[in-house]
Amino acid sequence: MHVRAKMKVMAITPFHSSDPNSACAEVRLMPVYGDSPENKTWSQYTPNGECRMTITNPSAIDAFEVGKSYFLDFTPAD
Repeated sequence: MHVRAKMKVMAITPFHSSDPNSACAEVRLMPVYGDSPENKTWSQYTPNGECRMTITNPSAIDAFEVGKSYFLDFTPAD
């Protein structure tokens, strides 16, 4: 089974290290609320949850923007 959630970036928190060449940030996402087709696939009207990712790839960090929505797909890995 495949489940798709629509998530909105609520915060991007950079972490600083002693290595000036390293990048690290936490990206925090929350489900998008409302009666949207994306939400109905997993949680009707008021989805609840949170996703936090600590990312150390500068390009991946730059791919996220606070206030923008993204799809989060869950697909079996086996």
